[in-house]
Amino acid sequence: MRRVVVTGLGAVTPIGNSVSEMWESVKAGKCGIAPITLYDTTDRKVTLAGEVKNFVPEDHLDKREVRKMDRFTQFAMTAAKEAVEDAGFNTEELDLTRCGVIVSTGIGGLTTIQEEDAKGMEKGYDRVSPYFIPMTISNMAAGKIAIEYGFKGMCSCVVTACASGTNAIGDAFRHIRDGYAEMMLCGGTEASITPLGIGGFTSLKALCQSTDPNRASIPFDKERSGFVMGEGAAILVLEEYEHAVKRGAKIYCEVAGYGANCDAHHITAPLEDGSGAAACMRLAMADGNVGPEEINYINAHGTSTPLNDKGETKAIRGAFGEYADKLMVSSTKSMTGHLLGASGAVEGVITALSVKNDFVPATINYKEPDENCDLDIVPNEGRSTTVNYAMSNSLGFGGHNASIIFKKFN
Repeated sequence: MRRVVVTGLGAVTPIGNSVSEMWESVKAGKCGIAPITLYDTTDRKVTLAGEVKNFVPEDHLDKREVRKMDRFTQFAMTAAKEAVEDAGFNTEELDLTRCGVIVSTGIGGLTTIQEEDAKGMEKGYDRVSPYFIPMTISNMAAGKIAIEYGFKGMCSCVVTACASGTNAIGDAFRHIRDGYAEMMLCGGTEASITPLGIGGFTSLKALCQSTDPNRASIPFDKERSGFVMGEGAAILVLEEYEHAVKRGAKIYCEVAGYGANCDAHHITAPLEDGSGAAACMRLAMADGNVGPEEINYINAHGTSTPLNDKGETKAIRGAFGEYADKLMVSSTKSMTGHLLGASGAVEGVITALSVKNDFVPATINYKEPDENCDLDIVPNEGRSTTVNYAMSNSLGFGGHNASIIFKKFN
């Protein structure tokens, strides 16, 4: 099978509006959780989120096009621009029919849906924006990226809730490995910090209602009480190895294996014994011919919800057996919050950089140990240590599980 490498990265996140800024924040253990500023939270139960800060889309994108894009597409286009510039390719030298896009989102254009519904209620629904549909449909971020760079191969949007971003990377990896493309832009994007988005998850009792940013998104901590909504995007350039070498591309790391399955159990709750997620991790290792003892680090799904963190701990122990005690397992959602359909993409970029730079991010703001989450979660301080193989997990509503493995490039 053909080898697949990572040659470009882009990100817009609650802890940095570029890959370099985000990575410096990861190394420093910076918390991106803060009071919501995108709308008035007076009398609302949830007041904190992981917002993207100081983001001016016109600084990155054509001003005329910005007003035709929902915030989730603006994030994706900005991250894609950085990833493409980072990869350093010339589209005139590519076979664009062999270049594709897979960019996920969990919800799509929720800001536009709210705004245009309010307009329709006031003025009549025939008066909503003519751009309402293309601004809100989930595939538009992928479509806009393909249009921007002329990529004429497969163009798709994975929608598997919180597993979407990892599925996008994994599906793009397989598309190249199996011979259908030489290059793929892949990742995820989300912008659901709206009154309706936060309200829906609040009613579901999924969100943390703490007012302390340092005790809100606290994965694996005994006092965890729900996740904190984040927003942003991350895009990776995946490329067939020989294609990358031929054009002299820099290579961050190699994609080694990918697993995807479903609990087939419940619309929101994971299997309590973690067996579905454990099977998914085993699928990823088998796909890459990687032994459990070769994995140095897992970027966990780690949402800061009571069910997920307990179940994921069981899943890791189920997949790795006694070796689980030697694994480093952290959740960078402690810094970014939970970016839903973009979470796996952002965590994929962070995991790739962990392999490249031999650094394991911390689970920050950790205070109270939980006997049900008894792994080495790298509490509060990251570690400089050799990372030859690292796995990133994503577990979504509907029982969707996805695991991707990155390998140090040699």
